[in-house]
Amino acid sequence: MGAAADVDPAYLLDPEHRPKPATAVVHGLPVIDLAKALSSPTPADLSKTISEIRDACRDWGFFQVVNHGVDAAVRERFEVAARRFFALPLEEKRKLRRVDMYPLGYYDVEHTKNVRDWKEVFDYSSTGSLEIPASDDPFDDALLKKINQWPENPPEFKEASEEYVRQTEKLAVKLVELISLSLGLGADRLKGFFEKETSFVRINHYPPCPEPHLALGVGRHTDAGAVTVLAQDDVGGLEVKRKADGEWIAVQPIPNAYIINIGNIMQVWSNAEYESPEHRAILNPEKDRISIPFFFNPAHYTMVEPLEELISDERPSKYKAYNWGKFFASRNRTNLQKLNVENIQIDHFKVAG
Repeated sequence: MGAAADVDPAYLLDPEHRPKPATAVVHGLPVIDLAKALSSPTPADLSKTISEIRDACRDWGFFQVVNHGVDAAVRERFEVAARRFFALPLEEKRKLRRVDMYPLGYYDVEHTKNVRDWKEVFDYSSTGSLEIPASDDPFDDALLKKINQWPENPPEFKEASEEYVRQTEKLAVKLVELISLSLGLGADRLKGFFEKETSFVRINHYPPCPEPHLALGVGRHTDAGAVTVLAQDDVGGLEVKRKADGEWIAVQPIPNAYIINIGNIMQVWSNAEYESPEHRAILNPEKDRISIPFFFNPAHYTMVEPLEELISDERPSKYKAYNWGKFFASRNRTNLQKLNVENIQIDHFKVAG
């Protein structure tokens, strides 16, 4: 991904967006224990967990969870299989390469903010296939149904991947229920949006970078979907822009924890009560790194807009409605190529005022 002392210009960030040589690790990112919420919580236990989630979503848009119900052995088996896959020769991995509107499989040319990311990726759907619009043209009603692509090697990759996402999805469903309760809504208020979900897992592999101060594994961005459930290894590298002062804060890895962040859709549903924070991935000059986000997303036909229960005269609607499938299709198209304009952002749907 670049010679020892030579970084391809495609990866180079503008100076103002380059990571600082050192960022303090802050332990203030909320850590929420889900043990009682996942069993048979008393009203007091549940109220405490909901309050912790409300504070974390308002203050950070990010938090970590422990005692979350995902089997550590299942996660470890999946991570080992993922590392074995990325260790394959490039020509072997590129047999599963995604192209244009095919959003599943392997690729190594993703762009964030029109700068190439220093990483390679494998995506797969949580349900085995994705049904999404064929294009981002609002007058094109055609749909694509794309199925997961699986490598022959390592042979355990498919089974490990499917078992992992089954458990991770259960956690995502529970988190959406708890976030809904934290907004003063019923636990099942958001359930209907996910009946034909477009959720997927992404395995990010970040090779060592000889000039980590000039590039990023993933540039600054917010997640487009509803909620992200992220596993990161012990190398670390995730940074979150702190809401209070705009500083970039390194997220300290906690063994077997998951990092949860609010996506654009949840920001809109909450009418900006909760905001999707910017985050990025910095690079390591010596160690490679794996991170695994599960993007929990609604059906492609979902019209995303503030929930009516969260709109009032004092707090009018802050966003215009938009179609999730078209938004997703636009992101798929623009993430694979460098453009002369910024790709679609949630701010494009803000109501002026």
